[in-house]
Amino acid sequence: MNNDLTNSPESPLAKTTSMGFWKCWAMSVGVMIGSGVFLLPSVLAPYGAASFLGWLLTSIGAILIALILGRLAGNTSRSGGFYIYVQDAFGDLAGFMIAWGYWLAIVFAIAAISTAFAGYVGTFIPSLGQNKWAEGGIAALLIWTLTALNIRSVGAGATLQLVTTLLKLLPLIVIIALGLMTGTPDNIPSFNPTDKSLIQILTATALLTMWAFVGLEAGTVAAQDVADPKRTIPRAIIAGTLTVTLVYIAATLAVMMLVPMEQLSASKAPFVDAASGLGSWGAGLIALGALISTAGSANGNILLGGQMPMAVALDGSAPRFLAKRNKGNAPVFALLLSAFISTILLVFNYTDGLLAAFTFLISMSTLCTLLPYFVSAMAELRRSWRSAKAWAILAILAMIYSAIAMVGSGVKVLLWGLVLLLCGLPIYYRSRSHAP
Repeated sequence: MNNDLTNSPESPLAKTTSMGFWKCWAMSVGVMIGSGVFLLPSVLAPYGAASFLGWLLTSIGAILIALILGRLAGNTSRSGGFYIYVQDAFGDLAGFMIAWGYWLAIVFAIAAISTAFAGYVGTFIPSLGQNKWAEGGIAALLIWTLTALNIRSVGAGATLQLVTTLLKLLPLIVIIALGLMTGTPDNIPSFNPTDKSLIQILTATALLTMWAFVGLEAGTVAAQDVADPKRTIPRAIIAGTLTVTLVYIAATLAVMMLVPMEQLSASKAPFVDAASGLGSWGAGLIALGALISTAGSANGNILLGGQMPMAVALDGSAPRFLAKRNKGNAPVFALLLSAFISTILLVFNYTDGLLAAFTFLISMSTLCTLLPYFVSAMAELRRSWRSAKAWAILAILAMIYSAIAMVGSGVKVLLWGLVLLLCGLPIYYRSRSHAP
């Protein structure tokens, strides 16, 4: 329920738009392309060329979800993405639970991506890589620097997102070009070098590649700050998903053509190995690309970490102070809260004995991103069942894909994810009891 003027299209704040098509496209592409893509060629190599079937299946699933989210986004100009779609279809409580789970996914992702950024800094300054607290300080500095930029204004954060997205694509495009010019198809692994069946390979590789597409929804969340959101957002997230699909598959193929199978399957830095043909500066280019990639992904998540709590608070389902914006139209307190919790998680990450627990919670945060995909597809199914059968079928397919991905997380992660989701209920009921 929309109880606040500042979340309506007529609001003066709503007229202050900071994002057009390209910034919205950069939100989706920039959050999707993080640090994971730089390791995937090595992870997939043992499965042979059959791993491209996994890429194909996952890409189809991601495009289905992008189509569904694009259609849902075309019906509202309110910020909140998943929250708005589910709330409109199933009510305030369902919307809050999805928003709460997605926000958990965001804060854990911020901490994890910032940790990866600090690790890449260690490749340029080896002494930092030998001191875990120095790495933790760099990760925290990244979080608060990007948070400060996003507090300045929504437009500033979106501009940085566009710049880093374009820059992070550069080293990937260089590797693709290098693979086409100097790679050899002889290096591509055989179709199925394992003793697994094709179905087993397809399932395993689809689950591995699925993580690379998490974040495609990022362009839908800040709808209130997007120019002509009902038209811009659907085009941007579908274009973003197609962009990432082409880049991922082409980059994986290029690395496999450049690096022999035996070396690739054991490589901890497959893109660095692939860049050896560029000379001494090749490794530096890839490491710099990874730095930009992780920083851009962290920035996108930080922007989302402000927008999602704000959208829920505007409706009275979260503490009202989270809805307050500054002159730059940025949700200051929501951004600060997300940064603070992410920093606490960083401390856990750099404390001996808690790393395994933190890694486990990251798995749950991924689950909390997949659940909104599933429920949003349910919302579209409910809306289109009688009036648009083709869209209803697409929604069912998106639900099936999302359900398979969630089941792949494992029973333990599913149960703990449920516990984390239920922890949000006291906040919801307390906030609703104090709502005007």
